[in-house]
Amino acid sequence: MADDARSVILARIRSALGSAPVAPPVPRDYHPADPSRLGDLDLFVDRLEDYKATVIQTTAAALESDLATALDGLTPLIVPPSLPFAVPGSTVDSPDFSPTDLDTFAGVVTCCAAAVAETGTIALDGSPDQGRRAITLVPDRHFCVVRADQVVASVPDLLARLTPTRPLTLISGPSATSDIELNRVEGVHGPRTLVVLLVR
Repeated sequence: MADDARSVILARIRSALGSAPVAPPVPRDYHPADPSRLGDLDLFVDRLEDYKATVIQTTAAALESDLATALDGLTPLIVPPSLPFAVPGSTVDSPDFSPTDLDTFAGVVTCCAAAVAETGTIALDGSPDQGRRAITLVPDRHFCVVRADQVVASVPDLLARLTPTRPLTLISGPSATSDIELNRVEGVHGPRTLVVLLVR
């Protein structure tokens, strides 16, 4: 009897809704995606600083030294399995580390997949130099190395560089939210501090 009543109710809903509406065409007249189009690095820095991220501009030769200065003895640190540079005294991530284990680390150092100048957004895709999503969400400080050739102009350019089947995380500054009284609270959904080392 209950199944009959359910069928009757659903049939009435379908009848009231009528046929499904046809989806309108999606406009595609925004800036065309061009994987080779590099972004304005000064705009990228401006957007990051607007989000309250710290930006350190460096070179490939000075990266390790500048990173060591930025870390300023911060310990313990966790790193993904395949960073292309050394972080002395760090621990390489293991799938055996639980969120509770990850919470004991003061910071994480990673690279990125790409970034957008227009929005100041950094994309991570879980590659070996970035690691699994958990290590970039649980520790309180994230030190992210972004190469100049990874910064594209716009979001369509970014999407053209990324593989949609990979576990993508888009970061626009330190984690922040507002409570019911519109007071900004940082570090609720991810790192409280984001330090970007921009390698020109």
